[in-house]
Amino acid sequence: MLGRKNKYNFIAVRNSGPGIPREELENIRERFYKVDKSRSRRGTGTGLGLSIVKKIVEMHGGKVAAESEPGHGAVITVYLSSTEHV
Repeated sequence: MLGRKNKYNFIAVRNSGPGIPREELENIRERFYKVDKSRSRRGTGTGLGLSIVKKIVEMHGGKVAAESEPGHGAVITVYLSSTEHV
């Protein structure tokens, strides 16, 4: 989903996975963090994706938000400041 909220343009990506427990949401943007520790043995990711996104977005004055309800997937939203160019 693309949109505009206040002074930000945003893109939101929703998945239909198992969701992320509330107590894990703040950690998912940290380097090498994985919610499901058992998946780390199967080589299904490094835990770097969202930390890289967060760093790049923050360098551009934006922010990354995460919402989830266990059993109902997750939504990751990237907000970037909207500017008017002449």
